[in-house]
Amino acid sequence: MGSTNMQMQMQMLEIFEVGPCKDSYEMGFLIGRRFSQKIRSRVQNDLILQNQLRPFAQKAHSESLLKPLFHNNQRKFPRYWDELLGTAAGSGVPLLDILLMNLRKEILAFIPKEDIKGFNVDTPDDCSDILVVGESMAIAAHNEDANVALVGHTYLIKGILSDGVFFVGYTYAGELPSCAFGFNSHGLAFTLNSVPPAEDEIVAGGIGRNFVSRDILEATGIDDARISSSEVSVGHCYNLMEASTRRILNVETASKRRVSVHEVGKKPFFHANMYLHLHINQVQDENSIHRQKRASVLAKTSKEDFLSLLGDFDDKKYPIYMTGPLLHTLCTAVIDLDEQTLSIIAGNPKGRDVIHIFSISPKELNSNHDNSHSNAT
Repeated sequence: MGSTNMQMQMQMLEIFEVGPCKDSYEMGFLIGRRFSQKIRSRVQNDLILQNQLRPFAQKAHSESLLKPLFHNNQRKFPRYWDELLGTAAGSGVPLLDILLMNLRKEILAFIPKEDIKGFNVDTPDDCSDILVVGESMAIAAHNEDANVALVGHTYLIKGILSDGVFFVGYTYAGELPSCAFGFNSHGLAFTLNSVPPAEDEIVAGGIGRNFVSRDILEATGIDDARISSSEVSVGHCYNLMEASTRRILNVETASKRRVSVHEVGKKPFFHANMYLHLHINQVQDENSIHRQKRASVLAKTSKEDFLSLLGDFDDKKYPIYMTGPLLHTLCTAVIDLDEQTLSIIAGNPKGRDVIHIFSISPKELNSNHDNSHSNAT
């Protein structure tokens, strides 16, 4: 898919405001109904779902993994589980497909290699982040990279809760907001990076990362982001930003409640898809190693430098800014804690084509407050 086509897909990044709802099922139902076409299209185009997840789910031995996985996530996060039930009903997509997409990382890790039969099309959700908290700037800039099946299958959800708190999450069609990035009216923002632990570090039936990140959208601040309390299956990296305190934390997690926290300071901190400070066995991801190496030699003294770094494609095999064939940079998010804004950039971030900009300053709770505007050009 060419960059012009991708640009058009990005210009159509819709935001849907939903809530307050009588319950989580209704919120999911309204989202599912609103984006039913996008969700159905994603299901039809998602080769990982078709060639790996569905065939595995149909095998008799899959029940020993799926049953406890579904049960544990429903028990831990019943409201978000109900949200998915609603999304399935609203979109008309089978519930199993919705669950498989939301828990794909927790399932793919356990599919026997011989069952994949040449359909090894899964790629890490390769994202890149560059973070700094210095005297002159406090910024997190994030490339949202994903499998080609996600191009044109994302949207923004502004969810308003019954107490007036709202969140905005960049959302993959059919999934919980947000496995990518988002913020809420408490002034807490976050971006996510996938990190692949080695096989001996993963635990079956744990909590899904989509559920943990959905929970962060409702946290009141950095200290309330309940990341370590969940028994996750695999691993994830969370970049947490707090507007009121001008702090950025990089949090790496793994199974068995292992967590490592790095407070970002004046030295710019680049994070790809590998553990940098949590010491566990991990998959040697060539893509991440190359991006990490390339970022280390690029300038990182201004916001312009950060956008230039995230737009870099000098390494032809493993560029920081990705345009295929399997992985695409869907968009770039820039969180500026001094301006107290979150901006979404379409196309190469060097071009600074901002299509949405949001205020992330902590809000007086008012569900009628519309805090976004678009300036698509």
